[in-house]
This record gives sequence, C-alpha cells and structure tokens, in this order.
Amino acid sequence: MSTLFQPTALVGAIALAMGFSVSVQANTDSSVNASLETLVVTASRSEEKIENVPARISVIDEKTLEKNPILNLSDIIQRDPSVYIKQSGGMGQISEIALRGTKGVHTLVLKDGARLNNQNELGPLYPAFLDTTDLQQIEILKGPASVQYGSDAIGGVVQLISKKPSKSGAELTGIYGENDTYKTIAKVNVVNDQGLYAQIGGQRLESDGTRILESQSTSEKANYDQKGYTAKVGYFQENNIDASASITENKGVSIFSNDYITNTAQRQFVNRIINAKVNYNILPDLTLNAHYANVQDKQNVPTYASYYNTENNQSDLNLKWKFSPNQNILVGATYNDANYKSNTILKSDQSIDSTGYYFQHQFRNELFDTQVGVRIEDNERFGTHTVGQGAIRYHFLPNASIYTNIGSAFRAPSLNELYSQWGGNENLKPEESISYELGLDYGITSNLLANFSIYRTNIDNLIVYNVATNENIGKATFTGGELGLKWQQDDLFLSTQYAYVDTENKASGLEIAYRPKQTVTLSAGLENMVYGVSASIIARSNSNTSNSANPIKVPGYATIDLNAFWNINPNVKVFTNIQNIGDVEYRESLNTYPTNDWYINGGRLASAGVTFKY
Repeated sequence: MSTLFQPTALVGAIALAMGFSVSVQANTDSSVNASLETLVVTASRSEEKIENVPARISVIDEKTLEKNPILNLSDIIQRDPSVYIKQSGGMGQISEIALRGTKGVHTLVLKDGARLNNQNELGPLYPAFLDTTDLQQIEILKGPASVQYGSDAIGGVVQLISKKPSKSGAELTGIYGENDTYKTIAKVNVVNDQGLYAQIGGQRLESDGTRILESQSTSEKANYDQKGYTAKVGYFQENNIDASASITENKGVSIFSNDYITNTAQRQFVNRIINAKVNYNILPDLTLNAHYANVQDKQNVPTYASYYNTENNQSDLNLKWKFSPNQNILVGATYNDANYKSNTILKSDQSIDSTGYYFQHQFRNELFDTQVGVRIEDNERFGTHTVGQGAIRYHFLPNASIYTNIGSAFRAPSLNELYSQWGGNENLKPEESISYELGLDYGITSNLLANFSIYRTNIDNLIVYNVATNENIGKATFTGGELGLKWQQDDLFLSTQYAYVDTENKASGLEIAYRPKQTVTLSAGLENMVYGVSASIIARSNSNTSNSANPIKVPGYATIDLNAFWNINPNVKVFTNIQNIGDVEYRESLNTYPTNDWYINGGRLASAGVTFKY
C-alpha cells in the first residue's frame, strides 16, 4: 500500500466537515495481532496480555482516543455495543453508563485505580464532565469484579488509564467545530535517562451547544464550558520500581432547562482526582503495591438553591508473590471513606466507610489461564459481605481459546438513596448478584479474529424508585450475548460487533426501562502511520421508557460517523471528524413533567483540528 497522500483529499474532507456532519464509531484497534498483544490491568489488578484474561474485556486505545479529542467519555465508550448511555440532551448534559443491561450504579468507573463512583444516586462522576485528553487507553471489563474492587462492580468496570511520558516534548492542539465549539489542548513532558519524568497539561472546551428537549426551537441552545489541567511526576525503573503522583481537575458550567421551555439554569461543577501509587519489587518474585486516591466532585445548582459535594478517600496495599514459574497470589486490603454533603439529604452531611480484604490466585501455562479469588468486605452500615470468583481460559488451539467465568458481586446503597429528602429509605439492603459467562476467541486466519460470549446475571434486592420512595424488589435478571469480528489486511481494517441483552424485573415480569435489546456497531477504513480515513456506524433497537405494562417506546436509531487524519510530518498533524453525518436527532429519554417531552441528542457535530508536536 502506497504511503503517498494527496493533499487535496484532506482539503476536501475538512471542507466536508465544516459544511456537513457525522457521529463516529472508530475501531478500537485496526491490527488483529496487536489486539492479542494488548496489555490490560483491570481484570486482575496487574498487567497481562488480553488474550490470557479469562473474561471479556475490550480496549479503546490511544490512537482511537486521539482521532477526535472533542468526544467525552460517554461518546467514546459507546464504541462498545455492550455499553448503553442514557443521556438528558446533548453536549454537557447528565448521562448514565449501563453495561450489559445493568443500571448505571452497577458500573464501576476507575481512573488509574481511583474510584470515581460516589454517593450521589447516579453512580460515577457524570461522564460528560470528565476530560479524556490525558488517557493512554480505556479498558472495559464486562462482568462482576467485586473480588478485585468491592462495591458497585456488578455489571463491570470501566477504567481510564492515563499516559506515562516516554520522551521529552511539547504538544498543542486546536479544534473548531459546529455550534461554535472550540477546544484547545496543551501538554509538556520532561523525561530523563535516570527514569524520572514529569508531565503537565491543560485543556479548554467551549460550545454553544444544542437544544435539550424536542419541543424547543433549534435556537434554544444549552451552552457548555469546561476547562482543566493535569500534572504528574514519577520515577520508573523496569523490574524495580514504578512510582507516581498525579492530580487532575476539571471545572465548568453546564446549562440545562429549569422550566422545560428555556435553557437558563446552571450546573457549576468541579471534579478533582489525586492519585499516588508505588509498585516496588522487594524481591524478583515479590512485588509491593501501595495506592492512595482522593476524589472530589462538587456541584452547585443556583436555580434550585442546591449543592452536591462528594469525596472519596481510598487507600490500598497488596503483595503479589510469584511463587512458581506458573503461579502467583495477590493478597491485599482496601479502605474507602466516602462522604456526601448536600442540602437535599437528611442532616446535610453523611459518611460511610468500608474495608475490604481480598485474595487472588492465578495459574498460567501454554494451555490454561485460571483466576480464582475471594473478598470479605466490612461495611460500616451493612456489615460483612463475602464475594468470590472463579474463571478459566483453555487454549485448545494455538489460535483459539474458550473461557468460563462465575462470580458474585454486591453494591451498597448510596447515601443519597438512603437519606434523600425525596425517596430516601434507611432500611434499604445491599444489592447482591451472581453472574455466569461462557466465551470463545478464535483466530480464523492471521487477519481475521472472532469472539463470542453469552452471559446471565441475577441481581437480588435490586433498588428501584417506586411511589415516592426507594425500595428493594425481589430479583432482576440480565441475559445476553456478544459477537465480534475483526479483520485487518495491510492498511485496511473492518470491525463489527453485535450485542443482545434481555432484562426482566422478576417481581413484575416486565422489561427494565431504557435497555435496547440489540446494538450493532461497524467500523471500516484505511489507516497507516501517515494518513487515515474511516467510517463507523452504530445502530440500536428501541427500548421502553418505564417499567410499566404498556410503556412508551424510545425509538431505535442509527448514526454514521466519519474521520480523517494526515501526519504532514513528525511535527504536524491535521484531522477532521464528522459525528452523526445524517444529523439524526434521536430521542434519548422521556421527561414526564410538566407534560411528556423528549430529551434528544445534540445532532451533527463536524470539526477540524491541527496538532503541533515538538
């Protein structure tokens, strides 16, 4: 394949982006072989090749993240069809992550091991308010992970892995898009030969936004303004020590509708993540890992005279001992102190702490990868909970393997669910789950990789809001499967994935709201080190807006996205993206007050940008 590039093609792509628009789902990795060599940490809390993990995990890599820096976390992780985002409008509006059909609070979101789930009712920090420009990759672990991480990991884990500088340099990116959307990103890295490094960066995003509700005119926009910085210092010596300390802060203003007619209300937010960790090889086969994190999320809503301030202080200490060439054990303890201050809860200031003790054993040879573990969690308010996991992957051919995974998990009620002035219930019980999964990975040829998974998750004591109060219902089930194909030949690639999930509230026999049964994604393109052009599609079936017997349906939809980039030289890159080229304003959720009205997405967003590197 020729590496020559016709500049006129890029000019045409940028012109198209400035005049029209799209919504892009790029491939997570265009190389089949590279996919198998990808290193992940989320499944076992230590680095391993993705092909050896006895669970289903997908990775969104740095190359994909850099294609469109305007995208927020919600936009990016929808590249995986097992993820569904329920959002109340376009850019900067509140969103919830649902993984494999479970609720938003059942997905644990981490950044470099720091818990981003808080004591507000929706679970993690609002994904729209998180910046992703300092990330190396995003790992999506599907299935229970309470043995490794404690509460909230019933549906799975989304972990954001930040970049570690590898060489000194500076970088500046500028982007302009429709709706007067601007984003600038600046980074500086300093690295020396002794293993010391430092990184500092900042970003600013501004947009006039779009309308929030279907009944509003297109001129009734909800603007969004966000800015932030990140700083990191560290010391790395291979097979000896890996130590770092970092801080990331994002703040801004998200405008939303306070009367369901005009968009004038403000949500002022600040989120900050402090991470400090050390991995030290005491002996060649014995590693000490220590981690401390402080995560704060502050929101002020002047229109409603309300505020929501959460803070997590988390510490973790573990030892990993590789006591034989094929086996290792991990033993550790985690302490988490969660605080919630809000004038919307009883006593305005509530806190809860929890301590977890975990043990994990892994075995690996040419044929088998096994992982078994147990965790005992001592929660201040809900007592002791024990969860376990057992998983095995069998490589029955050099290019094929099958795995099975059984695990239990739990979620303690949030302080908002317990003490909210609107529906709080101090008698809530923790949710408990058990999941079963079977999967296959098969390299059909050296260029074509297939995967298949089926699963079932049963949740007891599911917490729902019912007639002005939160309550536990008996049981809910989530049954589904996933199928994926990835092909790559030289610079050409094609990737497609299909996900199915059937949900049921066992108490009523009805389907759980806002869970599309079927999702299909497809990405195709041509990419190399110099240039790339790709197109993507995401399509979802309809879903219900409520748990009632005759719910209003959320219509299904499909969007097409395009992107292109050109590395003019090692120092200059230009790129263009068109999100949702058809300008499809699909419905996202139903607002029932004061009358039925639909929240809709932001429609098309075309953008073009340039990056300068030194």
